[in-house]
Amino acid sequence: MKREIPMMITLIAGLGYLLFYFIPHTPFNIIGEMFQNWVIIIAAFAILLGVGSLIKVHGDRISRRSEGWIYSTILVVGVIGTALVGLIGGISIGTPFYYIFKNILSPMGSTMFSLLAFFIASAAFRAFRAQSREATLLLIAAFFVMLGRVPLGEWLWSRFPDISNWIMSYPMTAGQRAIMIGIALGVVSTSIKILIGIDKSYLGGD
Repeated sequence: MKREIPMMITLIAGLGYLLFYFIPHTPFNIIGEMFQNWVIIIAAFAILLGVGSLIKVHGDRISRRSEGWIYSTILVVGVIGTALVGLIGGISIGTPFYYIFKNILSPMGSTMFSLLAFFIASAAFRAFRAQSREATLLLIAAFFVMLGRVPLGEWLWSRFPDISNWIMSYPMTAGQRAIMIGIALGVVSTSIKILIGIDKSYLGGD
């Protein structure tokens, strides 16, 4: 019963949410809203579990003085300190929590994304090599898009922005839609396998 009961709960919850989504009538609306509230509650407990796991892992690293334990100390102090500041003083504009978010967290996020730009540039350099017909088409399209998005391209030729907009509006949109359709089919197939009990990975174990 340790496996059958979770599978039954998953089946009932999945079918109930599907009925709520596709049949917008009062009984199913009540069920759907109930499930949505359950999701919020479970997500809150999942956040607490994640924070507890983070503190445990880095606390062990600090106690053992493992490599990088100083960074673990900064992380644990930052997590606990920020949580206490938010609980005591609130999170509205003008509070110490808002100051931490605005002047510490946001600049750190911007720094991280600026560092990622160099990795993206190096990956693009490796990808944009005319080693095959497809790579050549990607290189040509990237060339026109980049020239059409900067003032230098418009200065060289006034049609570069038009070509760039056409590539972004038609070939790229078509590719994005194909990818989204593939993702949607994968989500549907995985959901069906979970609902009918073929995929039991969420139960843990092998």
